[in-house]
Order: sequence, then structure tokens, then C-alpha cells
Amino acid sequence: MTISNLFLCVVAQGFAATLALGQSSNSTEASRLPRQSTAFVQSLYRQIVARHPTGLPQGADMEVLAPYLSKRLLHRIELSRACAGDWVRQDQKRMLSNNQVPEKAPFGWAESGLFSGADERTEPDAFVIERTEAEKDGSIRVFVKLTLSSPPSETWKVAIVVVRENGHSVVDDVIYPMDKSDPSDVWLSKLLSHGCDGPHWVGFGHGRPNTK
Repeated sequence: MTISNLFLCVVAQGFAATLALGQSSNSTEASRLPRQSTAFVQSLYRQIVARHPTGLPQGADMEVLAPYLSKRLLHRIELSRACAGDWVRQDQKRMLSNNQVPEKAPFGWAESGLFSGADERTEPDAFVIERTEAEKDGSIRVFVKLTLSSPPSETWKVAIVVVRENGHSVVDDVIYPMDKSDPSDVWLSKLLSHGCDGPHWVGFGHGRPNTK
């Protein structure tokens, strides 16, 4: 074998080894992400079960939950908060003009747990991570079964959309209720913006979404 042929052989072997190492690294990373997402969501739901946050998180709840949320979801929450403030201003103006009593806040999130659901589903006392699913866009859906043991007992499911942001797992959206009794699953991002045009309250065009 000539020196030139020997050099080409060594280069080819080195390239093949590098390619194999890269594939192995990608495979390891791909298998690691679901495990990381599971641990991340477990940590989040320990807080949800302990704190039972209702409506838009604020104060101590927001301090605890904010590190779990993506920048996009945090922005949506703040837009929804601003929209609620705009609705209050419009409602006060309507009351002064028509001498009417205040209306109940029309937002679907007002009496809901953003990570669990509405009504009695705001206070789950247990959770189980059932499975994870990798999506084509790179996000991972973590399916969580929630339980309320106090009468009337109930079990339901939500799906947490987890993405990577600055090297860390964060929640980008929530899908609920994920049960057979109500096939019209609702995305948290849609619930937060329903009736709003950014920070402005514009009203419902086609009814209100429900979280249950």
C-alpha cells in the first residue's frame, strides 16, 4: 500500500469513527430527553399538588412556578393578565353608563388550575406520569394522570408540552382534559388568549372554551 493510499485509509477510518460517535451521541441525547422531561414534570406536579394554584399564578405561586415555564408561556400569561385588567376597566365603564351590577369574570382560566383543570379539578391530591411522546417539532408530551381522592373521587389526564430553552426543560403548553367523556381537548395557550387581542379584551366570537 502506498503512503498516499495509507493516508486516505486512515482519514476514512477516522471519519467513520467520528460519524459513529456523533450518531451514538445523538442517540444518547434522544434517549435522555424523555427521562429528563419525566423528572422535570414530576418536580412541577409536586408543586401543583402541594399548592393548588388557581387562575393566573401570582405572588408566591408565581415565584415557584415561573422557573418551570417557557418565556413564551410566561408572556402569554402576562398578556392574559393585562387583558383581564382591560376587561375590568370596560366593565366598570359599562356599569357607570348603565347603572348595572358587575359581571362575573368571563375568563375560562379564572377559576381553573392552569396545570390541572376547572372546578373540582383545581385541587388534585396525587399524580402519576404515564408516558412520554416525542413530537416532530422537537417537543415532548408528558402525559399525567391526576387524582382527586376526596368525594366525589375522580381521575383525569392532562398532557404537558415540554420544550428545551437555554439547555433546560420548560413547559410551553398544557392540553386538557384528555379524557373520553369530553373529546374537545383544550390547549392552555388558546384558553389564555380567548376573548383577547393581545392585552385588549375584545369579547368572545364563538363561545367560551371549557377546561372540562
